[in-house]
Order: sequence, then structure tokens, then C-alpha cells
Amino acid sequence: MFSIDWAQFTPGTAIAGGALIGAAAGAMALGGGKIAGISGIFGGAINDAMQSNRPTPWRVWFLVGLVAASVLWASLRPIPGAHYGESWPMIAFGGLLVGFGTRLGSGCASGHGVCGLARFSPRSIAAVGTFIGMGMVTTFMLHHILVGA
Repeated sequence: MFSIDWAQFTPGTAIAGGALIGAAAGAMALGGGKIAGISGIFGGAINDAMQSNRPTPWRVWFLVGLVAASVLWASLRPIPGAHYGESWPMIAFGGLLVGFGTRLGSGCASGHGVCGLARFSPRSIAAVGTFIGMGMVTTFMLHHILVGA
């Protein structure tokens, strides 16, 4: 389980990160007519590579920038008091389940939650409502039902 020392938490970086995500999504939509859905960009790069042996360059650079910025920020500004209680294999397994869910739901939080909700897309409203609702149910079950089992 991931925990944060709330006495050391400051929302400034979260607000700045949210603003940057919104700006990037807006720039992609206005500048290139594309939705900034990470799972779609990743899946498209994989699909391009499998079909033509050469992924679309913008997809590759987008993903490289996403990973590089995350690694750089985590190296320079680690989250104070953050602790991961699970092993890396368990975290990787959880990531695979999230990836499966994004393909099953035809999109992810960035595509549906950031871009789709901003466009008032009914499909995105349903998708976000579903994964937020299921996240709440899962959290409740993990913390209140399965802990005592």
C-alpha cells in the first residue's frame, strides 16, 4: 500500500502538474487535432511498430518525454514521507491490470478524464463515472472488508 506523510504534503506540485497536463492536452487538441490519451498513444506506437516496423515519431517522442520528465522530477523532488508497501512485482502486476482495463474501456484517465470530460463526451462521462465508482468500491472492499478476512 502507498502511504504519504500528510504533515509534509503541499498541494503546489499537484496543482502545477494538473495545469501542465491541461496545457499539454489543450496544445495537442488545438495544435494537432489529437486527444492526449496516454493508453491510445502507447497502443498506437506499439501497433505502428508491429505493422510497419517504424512507430510514428510524435508518439515515440511523446512517450520518451513523459517517462524522462517523470524520472527527472522523481530524482530531483522525491515525495517526502512516501512509502510503497508492495513489492515491485505486485506493482507491475497492478500496472498490467490497469493496462488491461484501459484497453477494455477504450481509453484511460487522460483520454476520457482530461480530454473527454472537457469535450462533454457522453462516452467519457460514462467511462470516468465507471472507473471512479469501481475505484471507490475496490478501496472500500480492500480497507473495510478484506482487511479483516
